[in-house]
Amino acid sequence: MYEYKYVQATLGGFFTETNHRDIIDKYSKEGWRLVQVLPIKYNGHGKPTDFEIIFEKITES
Repeated sequence: MYEYKYVQATLGGFFTETNHRDIIDKYSKEGWRLVQVLPIKYNGHGKPTDFEIIFEKITES
C-alpha cells in the first residue's frame, strides 16, 4: 500500500523565486518518491504559475 503527499510549489516570478528543487530534495531525503507534477494555477497568458508535486511512499499496512 502507498501513502501520498501533495505539496504546492511555485515557478517563481518577478518578486518570488522557484522552490521546486528544494521541495523535491527535502522529501526525497525523507524517503518519498516523486510521482508527478501537475499545474494547478495559471496566469492571464495561460502560463502555469503554481504546481502540485505528488510524492509516494510505501507503507507497512
